[in-house]
Amino acid sequence: MKITVSELIVQYLERLGVEVIFGMPGAHVLPIYDQLRDSTIKSVLVKHEQGAAFMAGGYSRVSHRVSACIATAGPGATNLVTGIANAYAERLPVLVITGETSTYIFGKGGLQESSGEGGAIDQGALFSSITRYHKLVERTDYLGQVLNQATRALFSREPGPVLLSIPYNVQKELVDADVLEHLHLSAAMPRHLEHVPTHGGSLAELVELIRAAKYPVIVAGYGCIKAGAREVVASLSEALRIPVASSLKAKGVVSEGGALSLGCLGVTSNGQAYRYIVEHADLVIFLGAGFNERTSYLWDKKLLAGKKVAQVDRDAGQLSKVFKADVAIHGDIRHVLMALMTTLTAENALPESLVGNLDKLDGHRESENQPLAEDAAEQRAQFRLMEGFFSGLARHFPQDALIFDDNIIFAQSFFDVSDANHYFPNSGISALGHAIPAAIGARFFSTAAPVFAILGDGGFQMCCMEMMTAVNYNLPLNVVVINNATMGLIRKNQFQLYGERYIDCDFVNPDFELLARSFGIQHYRVETEADLATLFDRADLVGAINLIEILLDKNAFPSYLSAR
Repeated sequence: MKITVSELIVQYLERLGVEVIFGMPGAHVLPIYDQLRDSTIKSVLVKHEQGAAFMAGGYSRVSHRVSACIATAGPGATNLVTGIANAYAERLPVLVITGETSTYIFGKGGLQESSGEGGAIDQGALFSSITRYHKLVERTDYLGQVLNQATRALFSREPGPVLLSIPYNVQKELVDADVLEHLHLSAAMPRHLEHVPTHGGSLAELVELIRAAKYPVIVAGYGCIKAGAREVVASLSEALRIPVASSLKAKGVVSEGGALSLGCLGVTSNGQAYRYIVEHADLVIFLGAGFNERTSYLWDKKLLAGKKVAQVDRDAGQLSKVFKADVAIHGDIRHVLMALMTTLTAENALPESLVGNLDKLDGHRESENQPLAEDAAEQRAQFRLMEGFFSGLARHFPQDALIFDDNIIFAQSFFDVSDANHYFPNSGISALGHAIPAAIGARFFSTAAPVFAILGDGGFQMCCMEMMTAVNYNLPLNVVVINNATMGLIRKNQFQLYGERYIDCDFVNPDFELLARSFGIQHYRVETEADLATLFDRADLVGAINLIEILLDKNAFPSYLSAR
């Protein structure tokens, strides 16, 4: 049976399990849109193609599935770039479908042409460094091979975005429908269940390091979450009394605020994990953590000085990338930790050297809880509304909440993420304007979970129109805007590093109440702690669309120092 390429592409999306596709139609992609009309796939009209890419990324981060976005040729495709670059950095399996001018006018100056011929924009070159696979499909005779290559990249051990650019005339050509019967979809098993053989450093060496340590610490990264190892990390920590610090991206890998949690390790955090590791730890065990700039305090040598270091990661490229590990194990974190637990508990006895670890941790906490110095107390008072908001968020939504956070600075210090919540910081390439569309994308998958998008007022003005996408599709969403009328990080750097020579950081905000009213949504303004109580007690934060602004003094700067 013969079907059009546009119909085949839609059927391919269905075979991949795609349920929602985010995008904006244009003339060069309308044949595919026409087939989507009769598909089981829900097409979502965004306000800007960048929003489509961020939504697809948000959907994939929550669902751990292939997601999809679609745009027309030329500016439609180029508008996707930032969101796709973010998905590439996050290793998210996002399938990107773009249109293209017809092949018979390549190089002749066709409207919005991006074939790379005759001086036209070269879309393939533009996306080549931010996709795992990209292809301009100029013929149909190799379409089956193209789709198999795309599938392999989407479901690989280290997935990422895939771009298929299909010229207008090719979309309308006829092909055999049985092309799809030859797809290699056997790789489409959940990636966190896939076993990675252990090699490199041995498990026995890691066991000996732990048995010899007095004060070991686990630094858990996002690799633990990707491996489905949350429960195993918590069990290991509890059984062996080893405290756990997390990277920013892994907040909630174990319940923060628990007896063995050190909270978040990172340059913008409250510093508890850093101080414990520097002052007490003699063994640091990295589990799926890359020790990047934020986590490592700009690779501060004091963190690992005089300590034994072990590392477990399923990505061999992370092993000893920025530090020399005494034991480096390439393997699935969940399987390695289960084997480690079996070995260490075989005799049903705790290693004697670890018995005092809890006492050391308790003593450290007591010293941390001493009254703050006057200047530190004054600085913390400046952020009382941010601290109060995150405390309320943790208290009122202890499980199943989805939090997309572009600001990260306040959450890293003030938000105790439970192991039953899902915190998604703006990691990747740290693009402003990410939180709102990413949260909307996640909402299309998790229809019942309370969803929060947290961002500064500068980033808000980059993506605020996507709130109308939430309105158009009646998606409950809480957008929390930190209102200080400045680009906070830029102003802080100019204050700390450039002698208060402020330039292009301050601006005037719209009236957020009027803006919310124009969107037809609820508005809440938080100026006092009483306003916070009202927000959490009276606002519908589960079933409504809310714009929440929290006021902050533009001259209230967190104490950490950015990289010079």
